[in-house]
Amino acid sequence: MNKTYRSDEIKKGVSKAPHRSLLYALGLSDDELNKPIIGIANSANDIIPGHKHLNEICQNVKNGVYAAGGVPLAFSTIGICDGIAMGHSGMNYSLPSRELIADSIESVARAYKFDGLVLIPNCDKIVPGMLMAALRLNIPAIVISGGPMLAGNHKGRKIDLHDMFEAVGARINGTISDEELKEMEKSSCPGYGSCAGMFTANSMNCLTEVLGLALPGNGTIPAVFSQRRRLATETGQKIMELVEKDIKPLDIFTKDTVENAIVLDMALGCSTNTALHLPAIIKEAGIDFDLNLINEVSEKTPHLCSLSPAGEHHIEDLYFAGGIPAVLKELSKKDLLNLDCLTVTGKSLKETIDSVEYVNHEIIRPIDNPYHHEGGLTILKGNIAPDGAVVKKIAVADEMLVHEGPARVFNKEEEAIKAIYAGKIKEGDVVVILYEGPKGGPGMREMLAPTSALAGMGLDKKVALITDGRFSGATRGAAIGHVSPEAAAGGPIGVITDGDIISINIPKKKLELKISDEELKQRLEKFNPSFSESTGYLNRYSKFVQSADRGAFLG
Repeated sequence: MNKTYRSDEIKKGVSKAPHRSLLYALGLSDDELNKPIIGIANSANDIIPGHKHLNEICQNVKNGVYAAGGVPLAFSTIGICDGIAMGHSGMNYSLPSRELIADSIESVARAYKFDGLVLIPNCDKIVPGMLMAALRLNIPAIVISGGPMLAGNHKGRKIDLHDMFEAVGARINGTISDEELKEMEKSSCPGYGSCAGMFTANSMNCLTEVLGLALPGNGTIPAVFSQRRRLATETGQKIMELVEKDIKPLDIFTKDTVENAIVLDMALGCSTNTALHLPAIIKEAGIDFDLNLINEVSEKTPHLCSLSPAGEHHIEDLYFAGGIPAVLKELSKKDLLNLDCLTVTGKSLKETIDSVEYVNHEIIRPIDNPYHHEGGLTILKGNIAPDGAVVKKIAVADEMLVHEGPARVFNKEEEAIKAIYAGKIKEGDVVVILYEGPKGGPGMREMLAPTSALAGMGLDKKVALITDGRFSGATRGAAIGHVSPEAAAGGPIGVITDGDIISINIPKKKLELKISDEELKQRLEKFNPSFSESTGYLNRYSKFVQSADRGAFLG
């Protein structure tokens, strides 16, 4: 008796003769129509270095599917590179593109009744968008990313994209010449892959391993290595096993899996954007999530890897050190992980860790000798951020962990950057950037430019920055983002004025405006938030997007 498949809805029975005629038009044979159909969501394009090679990855996935007895049918999704979109109006579309990616994959997969789904992302919002779709669809699914870029090299020093943003400030203040800037431009990003540090793309690709939805190596095998292609072929074979066993994402993705992901996040020192994407992904699984869980996990999880931008190591170093399984093995020594969790390997997390034979402790610190005794991210609360704000604590200089200073308030990123480069920001100031949240942006632009400007001008250890917008994973310094509620929603951050004293205490997880409760109440009563004029998709997005502390998903 033949096994039944989801795709039978578009290829079996007399009534499906028209459907079959279209499938025959693709060149499919009768034999192929009796096999499972595997959809491959491929975000390949010619404008993102992390995606330029994804058609090669897709071909390897197809080879694996064919070899295991399935029929692979690829389709496209969009992608936006935050690096290229940074610092101009294009960035308004980056975070909103996450929802378009999830919706488009849902639409195609539902319309064509795929039996299984392989997801090929690499950068920024594409990874979380695809994970959201996988959980929403809940058909057998697996992720294979395009892999990280190798680090560049300048005068014997490894560099990456974040060095280029900081180099702009260095050039403006005369620290480097035009010639050196040009040399760095041509050497910082040496080829295909997601940018080489523990930025958002690599953070999410690494977390996908511990979430159980990708094979070991997904987050760290460099894009240009042949091992990445072999992993893609193995992924194509593995999806067929998942289809045959009907193992679906919601069989894998549980509350225990979520906690494991946060533990890994804290140990690696991942991007602050994970605090934005994880809640949105978790929502698709129907699991309740409290942002305070990040602090709870961070307090008990040591920081084991010092990766760019907070440290000198890059993803290739983590790969050679043993990769994510090696980090998990070290974490397991203090019972920080739920090891019974299932993964797409068909094995438990414990079985994956047990197979680890090598850990380079120069790159992955021993758990009893970490870089920091607490994890990478901290959630701050206070009268500025009643619903929370996020900071990458491990990227903050010790002298800035506790800071009080006068506010310098700007509406929008561009105003702040002009002031920084004009020398108007002084030591001790707290730069406040308003109306960059999900609703107010709209789109919650990623702001590497102002934080890099501060670093390039030598102010990253002297000036703090807070915003209802978000930061790049490449950001370092006392950069506090995701302040919720945002200014456009009437949040208290919107009533800060020039000269107000702001108190930041990261160890105590506090973010306070030093005025009385009565004065704050009076300011809020008089506050009339501003809104950016927008059209098209951004106009619709701004009307339905939820707060950053909830994941900025569309309600």
